[in-house]
Amino acid sequence: MPRQNVCLALCLMGAALVFSAPAVVAGTLISELFYDASGSDTGLAFVELFGMPGESVDGLVLEGINGQNGSVYTSLALAGVIPADGVFVIGDDAGGGASLVPGSDMVGDVDYQNGPDSVVLRGPGGILDALGYGSFGPTDTFAGEGAAAPDPPAGSSIARLNPLLDTDDNSVDFGVLDVPTPGTVPALASVPLPAAFWLFGAGLLGIWSVARGRTPIPGGRVAAVAGS
Repeated sequence: MPRQNVCLALCLMGAALVFSAPAVVAGTLISELFYDASGSDTGLAFVELFGMPGESVDGLVLEGINGQNGSVYTSLALAGVIPADGVFVIGDDAGGGASLVPGSDMVGDVDYQNGPDSVVLRGPGGILDALGYGSFGPTDTFAGEGAAAPDPPAGSSIARLNPLLDTDDNSVDFGVLDVPTPGTVPALASVPLPAAFWLFGAGLLGIWSVARGRTPIPGGRVAAVAGS
């Protein structure tokens, strides 16, 4: 990936902090989740994180929270460093420590249940991000943020529409991708930003993107935007 793209991304993140926009994030976030393949999920499921390049993920933990009773049914301790593009992919273990997810930065058990369920990213100081997906009933346990993201059809994933924003509402932050795109996050999407942030970034938005220097799955696009 061209170095200037990463630089622009970091500039935008820095500007967001300067303008003290409450919805703009500075930490590591869940950027895409794929848990329901067409057929067996083993080795194909993945969680994608977006964060500061060079930052260690040691000490972070991904938890799967059962929507039916709130129990933690899987917990994975992360290890490694976020690459220069800011995208860290955890591919599901297909057996023997290998994954079928291209370009995985780490391999582990991330074959989460279909919704309604939640995935929580924890750090030493508490919860960094949480994604609840599916249709939660009155007796179900929602461990995400705001309202739930959709439960996409088999073969599709849910992805954060703007990697620089966290409104603390999964239904606003996430949409459905027809085709999963591990290792790639979209350019800044049409999500409302503070006026000062738009003034700073207006000349950069058309050329900024963060995408790993590996071939993404062709045809990936936003198919539906929750709450739109």
